[in-house]
This record gives sequence, C-alpha cells and structure tokens, in this order.
Amino acid sequence: MPDHDRGAQRASSRKIRSLLTGVFAALLVVTATHATAPEAAAATRKVVIVVGPVGSATTNYRDNAKLLASQARSYGASVVTLFSPYATWSRVKDAAHGANVLIYLGHGNGWPSPYAPFSTTSKDGMGLNATYGNGNSNTKYFGEYYMARLGLAANAVVILNRLCYASGNNEWGAGNPTRATAIKRVDNFGYGFLHGGAKAVFASGITSVGYVLRGLFKGSSSMTMAQLFWSDPKATRTYRFSFSGIRTAGTSAQMDPYAANRYYRSVIGFLGTTVGAWRSGS
Repeated sequence: MPDHDRGAQRASSRKIRSLLTGVFAALLVVTATHATAPEAAAATRKVVIVVGPVGSATTNYRDNAKLLASQARSYGASVVTLFSPYATWSRVKDAAHGANVLIYLGHGNGWPSPYAPFSTTSKDGMGLNATYGNGNSNTKYFGEYYMARLGLAANAVVILNRLCYASGNNEWGAGNPTRATAIKRVDNFGYGFLHGGAKAVFASGITSVGYVLRGLFKGSSSMTMAQLFWSDPKATRTYRFSFSGIRTAGTSAQMDPYAANRYYRSVIGFLGTTVGAWRSGS
C-alpha cells in the first residue's frame, strides 16, 4: 500500500476514534444527568411538618409525623418539624414560607359544621398552639385567611392528615355527612392553602399519607396530582366521584369514600400539575 494511503487510513482511524470518544462522553453526560436529576431536585425540596395540639393524642400524632419526616429525609429532602406544644402561628408561618410540601396533623375546624358562624379567621386551616410551650390543649384555630398568607413555593403540595372535616368527614361519633356537605367541606378546606401557593391539597382522615411523598420524590415526572391521588395503596374507588371547584376557579377535586358517605380521602386543586412541575418548582 502506498505511504499516502497508509497515512490517510491512520488519519481516518484517528477521526473515527475521536468521534466515538465524543459520542461516549456525551452519552455519559446524558446518563449522569438523568440519573441524578431526581436526587438533585430532592436536595432542594423543603418539607415542613406541623403537629398541632390534640390533648392526650398528641404523642401519637407526633410519632406519625416523625415517620413522615424520616421518609422525606430518606429521599434527600430538607425537613423542618414543628410539634406541639411549640407549634405557634408565628413559627409555622416562618417555617412554611417557601415550603414545597406542607404536612399538617392535628384538629380540623371546617365548614359546614355545628360550630357556627363561619369565619375566615378560624375555619378551614390549622389548629395550633395559642401560646408557646404551654401544653397540648391550648389550641387556637387559624383559618383560611392565614393559610392564604403562607407563601408556599411554586407548585407546592399540602397534605392534611387525621383531621376532621378536611376530607369531607364528620367528627368521630357524629354520624356521616351528606355528599353535598362533604363537597363543601373539601372545597372550603382547600381554599386558603390554594391561595397560599399550593397546587394540590391532599386530605386523609384515617390512612397514611406516605404515598404522596413517595410519588413526589420517586414517581414518574409525568404523573399528575390526580394520578398521584389514585396511586394510594388504600384507594378503594368503589364510591369515587369528582367535582369542579366552587370557590377557587379552575380547580377540581377527587373523592374516594371507602364506603357510602364515609369521606376520608380527597384531593383538590389544579390536578393536572405534574410531579415534574413540582420538582422544578416552576
């Protein structure tokens, strides 16, 4: 073979090797980006967990909250906990500012209820400590007026656990509400949090809410909030129904009673919002 042909062949081989090296390097970068993106997003997610005063049951509520905190930390999230008797409004408001997830466990003071009149300052929010460090029975209710001033992060998610009224339910021993009453309660309880920055408000009166955290941090980025709601292992679907939001324009709700008129699971908000949008915070 002539020398100029050998030289051309060597040059061509070098070009091919160089091209292949570049392709492999690009593949490594893309693979690394996709592999680390959820973890990187998790490291910037702020989860705030609040336990209000519930008397002798407070220790049990705190134990449940600690499990949720451990779960969120296992995903790499930054977790802030505020537990009774130190969960005052001023502390909760400061901690919740910019939160990507806000979880509240405690008493619920919803509307409609037997405790008239309706008040935006006390209904459909959180029951917190009236004063700092003074036991687990000094409850003051901060209603939707306050929730609308939380300043949550873009596309934030709120999770309400073990509350009366929030998912449409009655108080224990008070029988079962009508469907119309349950709808009003879910719609009202969502109002303040949605105006405080949340895109979805999940409520579960008696079952665990760990599935919501799992979906947010580990689920498909294309999963919507509605799909996340139905990913709950405790979902029954037998009596499921949906409705359009009444007080907050553009919202919708999903209800999943586990039996007729037993309203213990709901979600309301902009349910087309995706897990990917939550992770990006945009």
